[in-house]
Amino acid sequence: MTITDTRIDDQKRYLQIVRDGWSLASEQMTLLGSLRQHHEQILGRAQSQTARTTAAALQDLVPRLLAPKVADEFADYVRDFAQRWILFLDTLCRRGDACVLREKEGFAPVLAFDYDIVVDGRKLDRPVNYALVRIHPPPGMIPPRDDNRPWVIIDPRAGHGSGIGGFKSESEVGVALKEGHPVYFVIFFPEPAPGQTLADVCAAEATFLQEVRSRHPHSAKPLVTGNCQGGWAAMILAATHPDLMGPIVIAGAPLSYWAGINGRNPFRYFGGIAGGAVPALLTSDLGGGKFDGANLVMNFEMLNPGKTWFRKNFDLFAKVDSEAARFLEFERWWSGFYFMNGDEIRWIVENLFVGNRLTRGEAFLDDGTHIDLTRIEAPVIVFASHGDNITPPQQALNWIADLYTSVNEIQAHGHVIIYTLHDSVGHLGIFVSAQVANKQHEQIGTVVKTIESLAPGLYEMLIAKENGAYTVSFEARTIDDVLRLDDGRDEEQEFAAVAEFSEWATKTYELTWQPLIRALVTPSVAEARRRWHPMRQQHAFFSHKNPLFSAVDDLAAATRDRRSAAAADNPFVQLERLYADCIEQGWDFYRDARDAAIELTFHALYGGPWMKGLAGVKRTLPHAHDVSTFPHVQDAIKKAKVGGYAEGIVRMLVLLARARGAVRRDRLERSDKLLHARPPFSSMTSEARSRMIHEQSVIVEFAGEDAVTSLADLLKDPVDRYRALNLVLDVAGPSDHMDPPTLAMFKRFQSTLLTLAREWHDPELERRVPAADAGEPIPDGATAVQHDPAAGTAPAGAVATVGAAGEHETAA
Repeated sequence: MTITDTRIDDQKRYLQIVRDGWSLASEQMTLLGSLRQHHEQILGRAQSQTARTTAAALQDLVPRLLAPKVADEFADYVRDFAQRWILFLDTLCRRGDACVLREKEGFAPVLAFDYDIVVDGRKLDRPVNYALVRIHPPPGMIPPRDDNRPWVIIDPRAGHGSGIGGFKSESEVGVALKEGHPVYFVIFFPEPAPGQTLADVCAAEATFLQEVRSRHPHSAKPLVTGNCQGGWAAMILAATHPDLMGPIVIAGAPLSYWAGINGRNPFRYFGGIAGGAVPALLTSDLGGGKFDGANLVMNFEMLNPGKTWFRKNFDLFAKVDSEAARFLEFERWWSGFYFMNGDEIRWIVENLFVGNRLTRGEAFLDDGTHIDLTRIEAPVIVFASHGDNITPPQQALNWIADLYTSVNEIQAHGHVIIYTLHDSVGHLGIFVSAQVANKQHEQIGTVVKTIESLAPGLYEMLIAKENGAYTVSFEARTIDDVLRLDDGRDEEQEFAAVAEFSEWATKTYELTWQPLIRALVTPSVAEARRRWHPMRQQHAFFSHKNPLFSAVDDLAAATRDRRSAAAADNPFVQLERLYADCIEQGWDFYRDARDAAIELTFHALYGGPWMKGLAGVKRTLPHAHDVSTFPHVQDAIKKAKVGGYAEGIVRMLVLLARARGAVRRDRLERSDKLLHARPPFSSMTSEARSRMIHEQSVIVEFAGEDAVTSLADLLKDPVDRYRALNLVLDVAGPSDHMDPPTLAMFKRFQSTLLTLAREWHDPELERRVPAADAGEPIPDGATAVQHDPAAGTAPAGAVATVGAAGEHETAA
């Protein structure tokens, strides 16, 4: 190659770099332009709607404000306003006093149930500030049997204390007790053990599960529920200790942290705007090596300040007579702030919030343990909500697409993954809403009894109400169905750029400012900073420690004695509510404008060619595999003709489920009863039963036609064929209730096995018999003669054959 040719090649390469950069820059400008227009429209519509609503409400109020009796109504309102103000201040002081007292007592969990500590993690060889407790059922409730499946609940350690999963009677704990499960709860204490790491926590939780299993040796493996941040903790535990876990329920739990929809879900951009992991490290160093959970709680409040900073307090003020007790009960949990060690929060931020390493298979615990979520053996149930702005469905579900390229991979691994979506409930409502407890959590609690009889695959759990009762079905889904909940994943390259930048910024901080800050922050400085945190100061200010409120108790008691509330239709009360709505809408405008600015800034910083180039190696998606070449898949295919009565029944059940594309709970319950109560399944261990379901599912998925034709090799004895078909028909339900694919599949079973089930009758053939009576010909090979169900057994020497049209005829 000549020098000229080399120069030409270099010029082409440089031009290509310029073209690629220009293309990325154009994409960035297009995205910024569309987002700016999107946010302008949202802000404009919101303000226009606010103006119209306010003007209409004022127009209705003006005539009433000019009515003759308005002076009396104003006097009633002024008296009511003053009384409510005193009672409001008294409630805030009671909250502050309770917070101070709870802090002195060590912030006990806010569980609404009595409990005993079973294992205290502070006394383990690797001490942690966690403990396992056993929940006692309330008086009047039947105690659970020890041979029922235990239910273990892991609450989120995200700034607040533990207990939100059992915050009231209508909760996850209440549902579990009602279903007869022995219930255990993983609580934690405010101060972490010295040197405690996430690896220590995972080891302690494994010890907790071992203790639960030792207490219930004759029950199935524990069902584990992980709420919010407790969800990823439960998944890590299941991946590192798969032998200890039964079904896993993760509620409102983020696992794919970069996911979300452009123009929404702004919380995911905060890490990039703040500079990655550095703020968490700085906060920990300023706290003397501890991260103050009050910072996380403040972030939650800033997410929707109109609700948390104004509306929550105004609702208390407006309905102080009835809302004080509920307000104080919730504040018991919201006002308790817990700590993490600096190493703990750093691992969480670098591996989850910013790095998103967990679902990419790049996360390691502090002791070097690799976390591979594909090692999870137990069924996983994901509960998410479209109304959750902290963990939107994309963050709760995209980990499935991160781990698997197709449902075939899920099936080849023998995994069962189920998700269910709520239309509107917010993040906290997933855990504390009585409506959610009575619907989603209760239905989840009922199906876990049978879920391990479900064939491997990906399903959506659909809950509907029919005739006053809830019905549950499991609809087969694909990876594309999960990805359709998102608007694409191109923006994840920008989050990968944040992860790269965060690593660089963290190293820079560690080499520059960190040694100096650690040297200057003494224990007294860290304690003063903790005390002066705004979240704590508001509680200290509104308490009896403040001399300004020393007499508020007496004033409140006197006010209650002569309380005179204004009428609900008092025009000044309505004007007050309208004014409050305007204030909240002003806060909402600030929130939406701030979120728009954050999102646009994020894409401006990290959406350019240079940052995307920096992130290229970080955004790794799973590689597609030819799962049919997996050794265990090949072994299963070779066993298509190996087995007997049990394998034949299981394979037919799986084939019917595949044909139908969905499984109703009642059919799943019948299938589970068959696979547990009838011989030969009743003598099997749960591991052997699960292994058989997995193996037969793999054969159904990958063996093609042999999965059906080889049924004749499994069921060679005519009696076994007849019994097996009858049992499978009992599970599937009457043929009249079968959809066409299910009906066709069952007819294939009968033609393959040359046997008719006892209760079988062909609704398609019956529909043709009247046509034949009317003079129309019956298709070739078909006959109106059916097996007599009343006979109870197949006629001696009779076999079923198939004519040209595929219909059954009986021949001696």
